[in-house]
Amino acid sequence: MQITKKTLLINALSLSSCLISLSVSAAPSQAQLQFFDQLKALCGKAFAGKTTVDNQPSPAFSGEMLMHVRDCSDRQIQVPFVVGENRSRTWIITKTDSGLKLQHQHKHQDGTDDISTLYGGHTTTAGWAQAQTFPADDYSKDLFIKTKTPQSVGNSWHLYLYPNESFSYRLTREGREFRVDFDLTKEVALPKPNWGAAK
Repeated sequence: MQITKKTLLINALSLSSCLISLSVSAAPSQAQLQFFDQLKALCGKAFAGKTTVDNQPSPAFSGEMLMHVRDCSDRQIQVPFVVGENRSRTWIITKTDSGLKLQHQHKHQDGTDDISTLYGGHTTTAGWAQAQTFPADDYSKDLFIKTKTPQSVGNSWHLYLYPNESFSYRLTREGREFRVDFDLTKEVALPKPNWGAAK
């Protein structure tokens, strides 16, 4: 059978479609699943933390810090991040068809959404059972431009989890680094529900 240029093109397009299909339907990595399960194992518990790196100190992160792992399912984990009396922030980690997604939910005291809410990113590499990275996604970049914080377009967020030792939340971009470490060796009293959360 004679192979024509047209046949080669059709075969190439078919192969390309298969590769695209595989990339879209790729499952989360084993490391991502382990990370998610290790975080879920902390559900119902709260831990104290402190800022360990901040090259642009802000009064917004000067109070007592707590993380409360709550509202856990096989697909999503919500972690309120409490700073002093401010209960506006919740980290949402979601298991997707191809990895993990991190979102930052921000609420006002009356429970309504802040204009800057649900920004974050999706994993682009397999990561490790102890560490996952989330570069800013398109929704977040558009939001940062809209809210006149274009410097945040280059944000990446990192979560580190060493069971029975520590959990860390870290933000990096050019010229900016912020990190909070939580002590997992000692549970603390549960905080009040975050603003807008169910009791």
